[in-house]
Amino acid sequence: MKPARIIDLGTCDYAEAWRVQLETLAARQRDQVPDTLLLVEHPHVLTLGRGAHRENLLAPADMQVFEVERGGDVTYHGPGQLVGYPIFLLREDERDVHLYLRRLEEAIINALAEFAIAAGRRPGLTGVWAGDHKLASLGVAVRRWVTLHGFALNVCTDLDRFAAINPCGLSARVMGSMTSILARPVTVAEVRAPLLRHLGTALHRTWVGNGPPSACRD
Repeated sequence: MKPARIIDLGTCDYAEAWRVQLETLAARQRDQVPDTLLLVEHPHVLTLGRGAHRENLLAPADMQVFEVERGGDVTYHGPGQLVGYPIFLLREDERDVHLYLRRLEEAIINALAEFAIAAGRRPGLTGVWAGDHKLASLGVAVRRWVTLHGFALNVCTDLDRFAAINPCGLSARVMGSMTSILARPVTVAEVRAPLLRHLGTALHRTWVGNGPPSACRD
């Protein structure tokens, strides 16, 4: 198990969190900081990955749109969604991006099981599903074997917001949340600890403490 720290950005604008990602990436590449997991909730925002089709951006309305370096198509981030950005140096035995994505999915699947949600994968599609509903989206980039971007788990997300896009090229109707699946309120705070535990196990990291406080934090 390798040491890694956690920085909780609280609620943070996408542009600011992206800046923190890129600064942390550069510092990790220079070996100035340890592996770092950024946790965040974003205000309403849409992002387009490297494989995005602009026709999947339907009606952004009041939401900002960012084109970023992660893989994948268009996705939505907003309140009630737990977003994680691992800035990890992949060691020689970890240098398989598909394996890294599967490990992120595994961690989310196992965390959802603690809430009695039977989740899994869909062949040919990156992400985590519960039945016909997609609960988590993933999109990553790797620079000099350091990862950035990551995953977004819908906890108590306003699912109506997905109508602004075809998320990852799919119908917005497929999107679900932990709250919608369980038909009861679930908070991001409830999910944080189980998810961190399973991320540590799946990614072979030991959480060694929190990083410096962020100006983003509420």
